[in-house]
Amino acid sequence: MKYYKKLVGERIYLSPISIEDAEKYVEWLSDFKVTDGLGRSSNLMTIEDEKVWITNESKGNDLNFAIVNLENDKLIGNCSLMNISYKNRIAEVGLFIGDESNRNNGYGAETLRLLLDFGFNYLNLNNIMLGVKSFNERAIACYKKVGFKEFGRRRESYFLNGKYYDDIQMDILAREFTESYIKNKNI
Repeated sequence: MKYYKKLVGERIYLSPISIEDAEKYVEWLSDFKVTDGLGRSSNLMTIEDEKVWITNESKGNDLNFAIVNLENDKLIGNCSLMNISYKNRIAEVGLFIGDESNRNNGYGAETLRLLLDFGFNYLNLNNIMLGVKSFNERAIACYKKVGFKEFGRRRESYFLNGKYYDDIQMDILAREFTESYIKNKNI
């Protein structure tokens, strides 16, 4: 698979998503270790469904990227800036790292920093938010490390494996994000 280095970081880069990766995404989206954190464990995804999603998303307002290892050009996950409102200068961010071997290696934080740099410094956004389930402590720690702050919580609103969990909303403002992470900037 050929990837394109749109946003280059220290160890990863973000490339436009490709329909050729549909099978890999379905493999990951069939794994409870991935889908529990995404809130999608009750969904069933086929390769055809994923191809339709990729095709439709590439035509919409959301910006969807493949997360690719810079050293070996291997696909490790997916991320998005979505629900973008240029009028209000807001968006949501989401990501997942597919294979367990690539989790807990800092790829999620690096992905977020690239997306935030792009969102704030290229798209002129002011507020980027995300949602996370209260049991996903690893993700919450990552989001806090990058600078996200909790601004809301919907109590016991997500049911998984016989228990209820809170939905947590977090955000970060442009003025709170002061670093530059995209390595292939021209200016």
